[in-house]
Amino acid sequence: MQGIRRHIGCWGIGIGMFIAVSAYAQRSGQQLAVFEGVGITEQLGAQIPLNLTFYDESGQPVSLKAFFDGRRPVLLTLVYHDCPMLCNLMLDGLTRTLRQMTWAPGEQFQVLTISFNAIETPELARRQKARYLQELGRPEAAAGWHFLTGDSLSIQALTRAVGFHFRWVPAQQQFAHPAALIFLSGNGMVARYLYGLEHNAADVRKALVEASEGKVGNVLDQVILYCFQYDPNQNSYVANAYNLMRLGGGLTVLGLGVMLLFFWRRERRRQQQAMHAPA
Repeated sequence: MQGIRRHIGCWGIGIGMFIAVSAYAQRSGQQLAVFEGVGITEQLGAQIPLNLTFYDESGQPVSLKAFFDGRRPVLLTLVYHDCPMLCNLMLDGLTRTLRQMTWAPGEQFQVLTISFNAIETPELARRQKARYLQELGRPEAAAGWHFLTGDSLSIQALTRAVGFHFRWVPAQQQFAHPAALIFLSGNGMVARYLYGLEHNAADVRKALVEASEGKVGNVLDQVILYCFQYDPNQNSYVANAYNLMRLGGGLTVLGLGVMLLFFWRRERRRQQQAMHAPA
């Protein structure tokens, strides 16, 4: 839901510590200062600025619009490569999800992994890409999974457009930031957010179909997306009872129509045979 801030930020000093301090903050009714302003403000339907320039793994400048063809959706992950834990866990989880999918980056969709740390270099991004492509085990995905770096102005413009809020924590010398997959349409419109470190492959496929507005996938994907809708409380796609009832009713009517047509044609043939039968 647009405008909702989801605080899933933490820095890479340990998930256990994050859980502990979060529990303390809830009991005390206070939010730790380190997490103030960290999270995601959903910007569903917003257009990201496609004229922004970043740098690819070879250090060449590239415009964001080069990754949007108007048809295939784009899965965006915002990370920083020197992150001690959270970003690597998120990319590890994404890699496992991609391994479970029949779709592949570069074919039905694109993946953009963009560093929000302006001091990180294309060389670091290149090493990360090599690592995750090896884990994925699909060399052909190199043409569809892009690891980009950029300057602070481009980073701020992109993160602001998708509602991604992070902050530098001087005491820890690390970033506090959220963890989410952001799904963009082929024209750069924000379509869906999936939060957390691990994601169901079926949910990712549904989000990609939704982001593409039906331009990728098959008829079955469209039927499944009609029968399921995203539930922000469960951070997943769940059965839509109303649409399931409508679909079931439609199939019932269709089935009755087919049966009536069959019986009508059989009766007509019987009558024609009776008319032409010898007396």
